[in-house]
Amino acid sequence: MRQRTIASHFARAALGGAQRQGMECSQLLLQSGIQPEWLGEPRARIAPEQFARLIQLLWQAMDDEYMGFGQGPSKRGTFAMMCHALIHCRSLEKSLERGLLFYSLFPHAPRLSLRREGDWARLSLDDSTLRDPEHFLSECLLVIWHRLGSWLIGQRIRLEQATFRYGKPQHASEYDLLFPCPIVFDAQSTSLLFHARYLSLPLLQDERTLKRFLERSPADLLARPDDGDSLSNQLRHLLSRDCSRWPDLENVAEHLHISPQTLRRHLREEGTSFQGLKDQLRRDMAIYHLSRAELSLQQIAEQLGFSEPSAFHRAFKKWTGLTPGAYRTQEA
Repeated sequence: MRQRTIASHFARAALGGAQRQGMECSQLLLQSGIQPEWLGEPRARIAPEQFARLIQLLWQAMDDEYMGFGQGPSKRGTFAMMCHALIHCRSLEKSLERGLLFYSLFPHAPRLSLRREGDWARLSLDDSTLRDPEHFLSECLLVIWHRLGSWLIGQRIRLEQATFRYGKPQHASEYDLLFPCPIVFDAQSTSLLFHARYLSLPLLQDERTLKRFLERSPADLLARPDDGDSLSNQLRHLLSRDCSRWPDLENVAEHLHISPQTLRRHLREEGTSFQGLKDQLRRDMAIYHLSRAELSLQQIAEQLGFSEPSAFHRAFKKWTGLTPGAYRTQEA
């Protein structure tokens, strides 16, 4: 299990447009495997597949891929048609330009633009006309275009910077899952910056691979956190190799050929800590196992390195605001 869980904030924000239109959303949540009560607990987490299912159900119920956040709806299938329009382009730059041109044909579509800035390329979003108080659609559009571009060329496009016109939101700590790069709030524009060398790369995908891609995208693009190449994500992969034996910070530093002090400093610069990473990984693993009912609570506690179930119980409630038993009951 390597998947990172998603904050309940994003499920709550995703429903904003539908609720503004007077839709009753509790059944959509239950069909996604998400209990409505979770949305009232800021610490609660959901699995990526639950979030992807919620997005798909919202599109189906609203017939709007903008989920009620745009000036007007974007009918289901618009994204797929855009992908068919760009899949035969020779380079990433041509494909992105064609995709953006496609959406410019719709008068109510959010405006995106791509421009070169010397050795860099910037994908900008004009979010001034969106009815998006939680910035959910703004985040979605940037994530989708970044990950679509990465898929087209068969390699992850490394982001150098993400900028946002709005101030730092309450869920800013989750942005490392979306935009693993330096982030600037209260900026002049909402945009992603990356090296222009990616634009000249050829597309490695075709109609055959696109068909499989569209079976789950773009919902899957939104639900899959970006591992990035930060030290924090390197440590998550290292720690998850053998979760029955949790190495201490000194052993991890030795493995990375750096001093413990340097490791602590780098993690602090990334806004986290060694213990915090271990707790996040344990939390995500616990949610994964609780949602599948294959292991007992005691077995999960042992696998996560807790000496007794009561200690696991206390830790899980601290992490998510829910007890393991209550979470499993709600998942059933």
